[in-house]
Amino acid sequence: MRALTKLSADPGLELLDHPEPGCGAWDVKIRVLRAGICGTDLHLADWDDWARSTVDPPLVIGHEFYGEIVAVGEKVTSVAVGDRASGEGHIVCGTCRNCRAGHRHVCIAIEGLGVNRDGAFADFVVLPATNVWVHPADLDPDLGAIFDPLGNATHTALQWPMVGEDVVITGAGPIGVMAAAIARHAGARYVVVSDASDYRLELARNAGADVTINVTRQSLADAQDTLGMKEGFDIGMEMSGAGPAVSDMISNMNHGGRIALLGLPHQSYDLDWGKVITHMITLKGIYGREMFDTWYAMSQMIATSERFRSAVSQVITHRFPAEQWEDAFEAARSGRCGKVILDWS
Repeated sequence: MRALTKLSADPGLELLDHPEPGCGAWDVKIRVLRAGICGTDLHLADWDDWARSTVDPPLVIGHEFYGEIVAVGEKVTSVAVGDRASGEGHIVCGTCRNCRAGHRHVCIAIEGLGVNRDGAFADFVVLPATNVWVHPADLDPDLGAIFDPLGNATHTALQWPMVGEDVVITGAGPIGVMAAAIARHAGARYVVVSDASDYRLELARNAGADVTINVTRQSLADAQDTLGMKEGFDIGMEMSGAGPAVSDMISNMNHGGRIALLGLPHQSYDLDWGKVITHMITLKGIYGREMFDTWYAMSQMIATSERFRSAVSQVITHRFPAEQWEDAFEAARSGRCGKVILDWS
């Protein structure tokens, strides 16, 4: 089979021939039809400090995917050959305190698909049956391939009730744009998105943002003036990992505001902790997806709202055959893109 591989501890990837993976008794084997490029994949290709400290080559990378189940292990009864599915890329231990308490998304020994074990940038991928999420047969394969990042957006956005709330999102990458669509779907009054890219801010507008702010020219205070807001934002979603964005958000939150932080910073940054304390602002870190409440929520939003489905689908801006993976990675690095999809069919 074809497989996009991190072959050695150096920058670069190679599309190679690999033996097809075997299917264990509790596993499922999926023929990959589509796969999405994530920032994690760019880190692995570039072999930055995080990649060097995390990954042990050789490794088939990739963790956002959609495909058809072609084999199931002898112990598997939950899914069947022919089902269309994607999968939760965090494979948990099942025995730590959090797993046993039903909080698998905070397992202390998570193993990442395409990071710690062979992933989905290949013709076939194998993962435990408990990690498989079966989709309706008529779901758009491109949309099925981005359920992993849509899950990140959903997990972040649905931390608190949104009906009637004023929401600010810093960072208009694909996850930030999808979070804007969720906020609109969930009943927010105003949705404001900030970023430094006009291209990505246009995607946010198409997803349902009322106001977009290019931080090279404006601030969140300008958005409040535009909307006639007398108080600060009620809910914040931080998707950029940029210290200045977090500081600007905190400065524009209402007293008692709540902030969910998904964006990973490249380095530590200072915050106005006095304002966090005296304004009683809640900060909550978010990682991955809740297994499997998040998957259920995003599946139902996709299934029941054409408007929401369209808002999420428009985040996919580039599609490439798997053989053109280098062009696809270049598009993903450019910043003038939403989600970039590889076609493995």
